Amino acid sequence: MKLTDDAGVRTITFDRPDAMNAMSHQIARDLADEIERADPDELDALVLTGEGRAFSAGGDVQAMADREETARESYESMRDSFGRVAEAAIESSVPVVARVNGDAVGAGMALVAVSDFAVACESARFGAAFVEVGLVPDTGGTFLLPQLVGLRTAKELAMTGKLIDAEDAESMGLINDCVPDEDLDSAVEDLLDTLCARPTRTLGLIKQALHGNVTRQWDEALDYEAMLQSQAYGTPEHEEGVAAFLEKRDPEF
Repeated sequence: MKLTDDAGVRTITFDRPDAMNAMSHQIARDLADEIERADPDELDALVLTGEGRAFSAGGDVQAMADREETARESYESMRDSFGRVAEAAIESSVPVVARVNGDAVGAGMALVAVSDFAVACESARFGAAFVEVGLVPDTGGTFLLPQLVGLRTAKELAMTGKLIDAEDAESMGLINDCVPDEDLDSAVEDLLDTLCARPTRTLGLIKQALHGNVTRQWDEALDYEAMLQSQAYGTPEHEEGVAAFLEKRDPEF
């Protein structure tokens, strides 16, 4: 992976273009490390993207063929790699943006699903191809994919492994925007400009509330929401936002 920083935005680029940016367990661990260390005091957003013509083809099938593990070892390895990536993205206090520059398949598609925002070029394709190698969707795919596209559509994608184009991915809610290939950078920049102008810690609390309440009953959800709001009330970002509103000026987050 390659890391580049620019004006509060860290871009993480998968750089195995000859392998369609396929991810080994070690690459997944490295990615999880980078997402986990993202600090809202230093960064406003993380961008995930790929080098070349693919975002990511998912898990490295050659590495799967070479793997010799017991069921317990396989569980521990998966939980500590691809599972950690999903957990890191879901829990990150810094917004995670998927800049989908090409095909996102298998774990690549799941990574798009667990990102907070996803903007894709219209030539990109998406597929939950795990079934084609006899696997269950991972990298959080079984958790967030049904929430984004609905249970019936998630079953269709996961059980058939069919490829869908970016327009269909947008219409079903898998991505936020499908744009012409030549407009991908400008569309991502527009989104980043908006995120960078928002208070990062507040975005983290909003994200925490939304994810945390997905599986709660409404009364528990309201309690959890109130607890997070009480935290937000005590932040400098809230004080600045109120002051700016009353003074009729733009806030300085």
